[in-house]
Amino acid sequence: MKKNYYILFILCFTVSFAFSQDINRIEAFGRIVVDSVDVEGVTVYNTSSNKGTVTDIDGKFSIEVALNDRLEISALQFEKFVVVINEDIITSKIMTIFLVEKINKLDEVIILPYGLTGNLTVDIESIKTFNPDLDALYFGIQNMDDYEFSDDYKSKVINMAMEKGRYYNGVDFVGVIGLLLKPIFKFKKKDVSNISDSYKDLTTKYSLSYLVKNLNIPEESVNEFVYFVEDKGFEVSLLDDGNELQFLGFLIHQSIEFKTIKSGKN
Repeated sequence: MKKNYYILFILCFTVSFAFSQDINRIEAFGRIVVDSVDVEGVTVYNTSSNKGTVTDIDGKFSIEVALNDRLEISALQFEKFVVVINEDIITSKIMTIFLVEKINKLDEVIILPYGLTGNLTVDIESIKTFNPDLDALYFGIQNMDDYEFSDDYKSKVINMAMEKGRYYNGVDFVGVIGLLLKPIFKFKKKDVSNISDSYKDLTTKYSLSYLVKNLNIPEESVNEFVYFVEDKGFEVSLLDDGNELQFLGFLIHQSIEFKTIKSGKN
């Protein structure tokens, strides 16, 4: 009877493992935001897929996720945080995570009068010490093969001139949301003479292909979409720092309405 239980357990575990491998995951891009500047090397681990990565010097990372996956965000200097992947993250493929610095409170140290000789050299040598695994202590890493590390000064140099038009490490959030989206909505529909110049600036300087790729806006309709959003109106506060995700969500909803109207005309 006990043997049958073992066989049943192994069978259930095998089926569960095979089912977990069939989940289709997408690449999502995130950014760690904290009050301090120390955001490099924060561990981002998907406990649902047993895969992880670490943030780069700007606190950015990319990782494959699926709906309801759980991401554990951890580092020695921050409180541990868990993010559950919801529909909004799946749709936008973007997440911003705010962490709180951990305040380490050291235990009280009591020096007893006995057991000491008074000779510092002798007393220091008698203290038991150990050498911790600093990598495991800092990152909490058990299997280094499960992690993807960002480029450093030893990495191969990429010829940007030969690779023009491609994406690197996903989307540049500052370029796309902080710098891209604000300048997009500065020119007015009435200023027809500057349309070509504005289009050139947007496509060469602000990576306008992001709107084409991620919002599925046809390239020839991008300017029309920009005017559409201007005419509809939106809260200016969405352009403030810290409201990037809300503004991107607003653009996603506007793109759906825009494409619906366009398809109705056609």
